[in-house]
Amino acid sequence: MGMSARRLDATALRDWAREAVTRLIATTDEINRLNVFPVADADTGTNMLFTMRAAAARADAEPGADVTGVVAALAEGALQGARGNSGIILSQILRGLADVVEGGAEERAGELSDVDGALLAAALRHAVVLADASVSETAPGTIVSVLAAAADAAEHGAADRADVADVATAAADAAVIALEKTPQQLGVLAEAGVVDAGGRGLLVLLDALTATLTGHAPHRVAYEPADVTAPPTDVAVFAPPRFEVMYLLDGCAPEALDLLRSRLDELGDSVTIAASGVAGRYSVHVHSDDAGGAVEAALDVGTPSRIQITALTGAGGSAAGRWTRDRAVLAIVEGDGAKELFEGEGAHVLLRDADAAISAQHLLAALVDAAAAQIMVLPNGFVAAEELVAGCTAAIGWGIDVVPLPADSMVQGLAALAVHDAGRQAVDDGYTMARAAAGARHGSVRVATEEALTWAGTCLPGDGLGISGDEVLIVGGDVTAAGAGLIDLLLGSGGELVTVLTGAGVESGVGAALRDHVHRRHLGVELVTYHTGHHGDALLIGVE
Repeated sequence: MGMSARRLDATALRDWAREAVTRLIATTDEINRLNVFPVADADTGTNMLFTMRAAAARADAEPGADVTGVVAALAEGALQGARGNSGIILSQILRGLADVVEGGAEERAGELSDVDGALLAAALRHAVVLADASVSETAPGTIVSVLAAAADAAEHGAADRADVADVATAAADAAVIALEKTPQQLGVLAEAGVVDAGGRGLLVLLDALTATLTGHAPHRVAYEPADVTAPPTDVAVFAPPRFEVMYLLDGCAPEALDLLRSRLDELGDSVTIAASGVAGRYSVHVHSDDAGGAVEAALDVGTPSRIQITALTGAGGSAAGRWTRDRAVLAIVEGDGAKELFEGEGAHVLLRDADAAISAQHLLAALVDAAAAQIMVLPNGFVAAEELVAGCTAAIGWGIDVVPLPADSMVQGLAALAVHDAGRQAVDDGYTMARAAAGARHGSVRVATEEALTWAGTCLPGDGLGISGDEVLIVGGDVTAAGAGLIDLLLGSGGELVTVLTGAGVESGVGAALRDHVHRRHLGVELVTYHTGHHGDALLIGVE
């Protein structure tokens, strides 16, 4: 096997992450049905899928990264996107890989080209330590037990100088044996007739690694409830806490962690605090009846963000039922003012850097981060068609229902967002938004940089150019004059609302002057203006 297997280099690591996502999609429902510990909320598979999907998307968003950069991106993406107790432990497995690879690169005083068998074994062992440290009390018969068995086997393989593919295969084979022993170690599993759900998810990840390196992986039976024949035990039944609370915590000193953990232990159970690669940043998880108290417990030790509170009562079902929200709108925008504006209207925002194009990988990462089953995408003219199609296609392959809408400008995006209604059926919502975007006549005003002949006559440097449909239709002495002329043209076919978005460097008086112009020349028409701070065009103008 070893002679024909792949090296675990940066490309193979990204391939492994994508393969893991694909395999988790296929096994999510199976894993969810096994989920009885620590709470029978049937979401372990979903949470591991969401976490791995966030990790893979972050790695894909950095296509030029070397091995060290890829594993760091996987770990950070998993921590940022971690869902549930199992997701946080998964993030620690990836953190273990990142820490060991970074240490290996430093030891070798240079760039690390790939992860060999010894590094993989060390990473699994370090992951056991991190996972164990993240939970208040490690119970036998869980994902940590299965991980420890995989690490043991990997270390034996590495000691025999096995290559990375053989080490990965040995780890996966040991994980199967450990997984099937979990009901004998944890009474609640035996009572329910299941193996540990988190351990099953870990096996999926190890099999994905083997498949990536060797081109094939052993067929695994589907583990279903009641497949386990371990003798039942007397298990006390308690009402589970009502809420699952998760948040990122920044600025937390290591010495404050014990205090936070003790507070959370008093408020609930399933307490997990996972470290990131950034000093002072942790991911916090707890099940509690007092969701507010679980957040307040961290206020004097750090700054919580990305707070998620999920009702545990009645939870369960497939991945589609466990998204943070059923439907979201992703808007690609430019300028801090635009970000604030679109977020204020309820959109999830991908902020474009004025000096860089939006790639399919950036789009995919944003779609995953939106954490919705269905996502309406407003490109707003900032994504090339081929990148839009590639990013949306990849997201659809990862189980996200994506609908790109025909918005070629931020003013069209705002028109579509104004009629968005997550309560409607997706096809109705998408059609209504697309119709609103298409119905918003739009143009822009740009400052001329040189003398040129246009459809509207000759322009000189500093003139304002009113543009619609890629043609210069107005030449004005300045931005205000060109904006007023373009508004008059766009209102020639009627309209009730004019939206003006002002770009970086445009003075506030421009918006006021255009508002006065509309009030004088177009009775009954309303004009609203926002400073978005976008680059390129001085003004973006839309008429509805």
